[in-house]
Amino acid sequence: MGTIIEPPPCIGVVLAGGRSSRMGRDKALLSWKGRPLIEHQLGLLREAGVDDVRVSGHRPDYHGIADALPQAGPLSGLAGIAETLADDTDLLVIPVDMPLLQAGLLRRLRTERSHAHSLCFVGHVLPLRLRLDTHGRALLLELLRQDDPRQRSLRALQAAIGNEEISLSAAEAAQLTDCNTEAMWSEVNG
Repeated sequence: MGTIIEPPPCIGVVLAGGRSSRMGRDKALLSWKGRPLIEHQLGLLREAGVDDVRVSGHRPDYHGIADALPQAGPLSGLAGIAETLADDTDLLVIPVDMPLLQAGLLRRLRTERSHAHSLCFVGHVLPLRLRLDTHGRALLLELLRQDDPRQRSLRALQAAIGNEEISLSAAEAAQLTDCNTEAMWSEVNG
């Protein structure tokens, strides 16, 4: 008879360390349903059932964790988060600029294929579930040291760790709309 292995704790992470250069203003502080988008995303992760939440990026008002390397992208943000966590952990990672995302879809990402070291939805890098164990931490740091920015990306990490994908319905795919520009924000917020 096999041993049942408990999954590691799951920490929700909101990536909020970018410059918002395409938006022209801080995306994390845009008002969504009466509160800052960053607060909405933190609440969404809690609703999805994570054990705790973290903010990646210099956000003192939200106890944000600075990137391991300034302005080096989401991989650097995850490395900063990893430095604060001692034990094996699953990270459920979402961007701050995906306001249509719903907790049910995140619960699915959190619970399906519990054996996967990296899991995302077909055709999308984020949201992402990432196993932060010895192997995952080593890959994260190795890629962060690369000179080529393409090798310091979430895609590169997913390729190196052996990412798995799960399918989406059309309605679910619509939840994964990034609001990187004023035009996209107006369309979603309209």
